[in-house]
Amino acid sequence: MRPAIFTFLFAAILLSSPARAEEQKETLQEQIAQRLVNVKDRKFITLNSENDLYGGGTDQNYTNGARITYFDMGKRPPEIFDVLDRLVPTFSINPTTSVYYSLGHNLYTPKDITRVTQDPNDRPWAAFLYTSAGLVSVTNNHIDEIEATLGIVGPAALGRQVQTFVHENISDSPTPRGWDNQLSNEPGLMLSWQRRWPERYGFEGPLGLSAGVEPHFGVTLGNIYTYTNAGLSLRLSPSSGRFQDDPARVRPAMPGTGAFIVDDGQFSWHLFGGIEGRAVARNIFLDGNTFADSYSVDKKIFVGDASAGIAFTYGHTRLSYALMYRTKEFDKQDDPSIFGTVSLGYRF
Repeated sequence: MRPAIFTFLFAAILLSSPARAEEQKETLQEQIAQRLVNVKDRKFITLNSENDLYGGGTDQNYTNGARITYFDMGKRPPEIFDVLDRLVPTFSINPTTSVYYSLGHNLYTPKDITRVTQDPNDRPWAAFLYTSAGLVSVTNNHIDEIEATLGIVGPAALGRQVQTFVHENISDSPTPRGWDNQLSNEPGLMLSWQRRWPERYGFEGPLGLSAGVEPHFGVTLGNIYTYTNAGLSLRLSPSSGRFQDDPARVRPAMPGTGAFIVDDGQFSWHLFGGIEGRAVARNIFLDGNTFADSYSVDKKIFVGDASAGIAFTYGHTRLSYALMYRTKEFDKQDDPSIFGTVSLGYRF
């Protein structure tokens, strides 16, 4: 990762004056609720593509992720979800509450995709086809995100078909030959909760800039992933465009919903980045199948991510790119993972 972007973000924060932190009396919940009153178009569609070719120029480890997300901002969820209002401390369903639904597909491969047999020192072949549903709610000055994911790992996830088609018809890449070694079919379930404080360290700069440092932590439970996470996100944008969230990314990842509110006909930009650490108890893509024999490797318990990116918004459309750095995830892994993520969002 290039540290210059993080240095720039930190410098912008240090040079800014903490006006909002000291003088802003309205909570974030009140600010967003008030802004939504005047926003007619609150629905978002976000297309997200993640690939190691966008970053390190490789074709290994977490090699591809595709996700489409429908996000409805300020949408009252069904009454059955009111139970969360009672069970999750300081979580409330209110005018800021939003719902979202995602469909995604991930691919994981060892370093040498032309090898027919499995390298015992490298990660197993795997694909994950899934759908997610979630709630996002602003309560006072923090944001809670609750998500349920249901999917399938194994041949039913169509990893062989997707990667072979792309390599033979779209990219100039070798044909993958090791999919016979992939994990067996297994249904997957994950439940995730995350809390973050976007305005905890918010600043208004002298040049009409808005900057901030956003702490977050969360937990994910399931047979696909089980981990706890904590980190910091950094942001810098014009003050007029500060109601922009980071792009949605494929789990595990730093937080972001992809929501943005920019006036019609207005151009804006959004610099973002961050760091996150995870303590991983379960990763099916390294540990192997839960209920059947499969290839596996010895995973590392502690994994870290760092990212930096930029988004450009014009009215109802936003395009963003981020570069992701992930530390080694298993003992025999040669190098850390570097991959890029491209997102295209549209508000309607």
